[in-house]
Amino acid sequence: MASVFSKIIAGEIPCYKIYEDDKTLAFLDIHPETMGHTLVVPKREVDKVYELDAEDYAALFETVRKVSLHMERVLGARILWKVIGTDVPHAHVHLMPLDETWEHGRILEPSEAEMREMQERLKMEDEDE
Repeated sequence: MASVFSKIIAGEIPCYKIYEDDKTLAFLDIHPETMGHTLVVPKREVDKVYELDAEDYAALFETVRKVSLHMERVLGARILWKVIGTDVPHAHVHLMPLDETWEHGRILEPSEAEMREMQERLKMEDEDE
């Protein structure tokens, strides 16, 4: 059975896409710990990050690096990376802007308008790639 992230990648479930290339997808977390909380996933479904082959692993972390640098420029905040590996059985990395409001484990409930606004702020254009 495909993971929720595989369904997002396939376009079966909508997302607030920030960045996409042939091997990875970055999109906003719908249950963010902080505004701008982004997930980066490989398009190939594997359960754990360390199960990725070398090429997909490198592609994942190159996207994590690219998106983090972009987020830091746009939001003016340091970016925290978390690899948890228990919430969805599809390898992924959490990118979270750290600001004065961040609290570990806090879950925000942003409105659709707030999510769309953050997506527009963070959406990467060609020059950011």
